[in-house]
Amino acid sequence: MPPEVYHSHSLNTPNTPLLSRVAPKSRFKQILHQKYCQGGGGRMKFTKRKLVPVLVFILCGASIFRFLNISMVTSSFTSLSAAALPPIHQHDCSSASSVCGHNISHPRPLPKGRSMSENASSLTEKEMRFLLEFLSHRVPCNLLVFGLEYQYLSIASMNAGGVTIFLEESFQKTSVIKSSNITQVHKIMYNTLASEAYKLLNDARENPDCSPKIYFPKASKCNLGLPNLPHEVYDTTWDVVIVDGPRGDRPDSPGRMASIYTASILARRGNTTRVVVHDVDRMIEKWFSQEFLCEENLVSSKGRFQHFQIPGMTNATTFCAP
Repeated sequence: MPPEVYHSHSLNTPNTPLLSRVAPKSRFKQILHQKYCQGGGGRMKFTKRKLVPVLVFILCGASIFRFLNISMVTSSFTSLSAAALPPIHQHDCSSASSVCGHNISHPRPLPKGRSMSENASSLTEKEMRFLLEFLSHRVPCNLLVFGLEYQYLSIASMNAGGVTIFLEESFQKTSVIKSSNITQVHKIMYNTLASEAYKLLNDARENPDCSPKIYFPKASKCNLGLPNLPHEVYDTTWDVVIVDGPRGDRPDSPGRMASIYTASILARRGNTTRVVVHDVDRMIEKWFSQEFLCEENLVSSKGRFQHFQIPGMTNATTFCAP
């Protein structure tokens, strides 16, 4: 706070300058008065030193308001998705058996230390908007999804009237799903490791059983094949296939080699099938998408998603154009 300033009175000596009659202490007060006050009203000036804390306060307030607004929007979106989610069928599949056991379960609590929101962390807000916008022009449709993130459950509600099947390896994710007549979840197992991706890619190039002309994957001897999937997966002509599973973030995880390969085989059975692959910023997803979905079929990219349009080619001997 600036010191209080007192005005000095004029002396009754007309021929003597005012400054010469003012004591040093009064002169110091006059300097302070001229520095901190202006005009006759003595209004305070806004100095740079005073403006800094004011600006900091305003910026902090705006940041807090933005954070609260984002939290409210995210919370309302999660609540809306959960409220609109239809109940879902759950099936257990094993790589050791060719038939999936039908098992309709009720919702179960999540494992200790885990929350449902953790499952939603793999998709950014922009990616989710892209996916919902992409599907909004194609539902109802036959939709196959490799992987089961919590955000994807809103897709089942959007695709009411169509067929939606999720293929998921994690029991922790499938154990919290409700039963339904509209959507199915099949728990499956993979026999691959992400650390073997390069070897599997070379084997697929040399093995005739891995060519796109294989119409019955159950009888395939390709190391990338998934012969023990439910028969509904092979018997359905799919309009859209989304690949966001299984896990592929560690060398000891299954990797998405088999799911991308299988998606490319299934996509070529129909007239035109849209295939959307997530996490294409990772090497395995990038390699196998280029190898089996092909650069010439790439329609668009958004975030970590790539969208391919695969034409029907049941008689093709190669996946991509030479």
